[in-house]
Amino acid sequence: MQFNANTPDQYLSELEADWRKETLAKVREMIQTHGPALSEGIEYKMLAYQLNGKTVFHLNAQQKYVSLYVGNTQKVENSDTMLKGLDLGKGCIRIKKSINLNETGIEEFIKATIDIHMAGQNTDC
Repeated sequence: MQFNANTPDQYLSELEADWRKETLAKVREMIQTHGPALSEGIEYKMLAYQLNGKTVFHLNAQQKYVSLYVGNTQKVENSDTMLKGLDLGKGCIRIKKSINLNETGIEEFIKATIDIHMAGQNTDC
């Protein structure tokens, strides 16, 4: 889904109050907790998180899932283990309604991805 929001607050206010908004809010909190140096904004009509002008994540609510765009997940050590049970696409992680985030390694993956970018590397495809 695409929203014509100009700010993260406006983006969040346009989301329907359902499981997607709740899931997106949890992932957003994980990013903000582990990446306080990341700036939050809007890029490509979705939430974007940047470090020194370089995008680390995009986060978006789709019709049937929440997408976390990260680039190449294989650049994160042990990503297969951390992301087990999640639906992976090219450059993104799809979080569906049936997923309990507390039973995944997504938070550990987010932290590891941020650490890679903080070290001056990237997870680009």
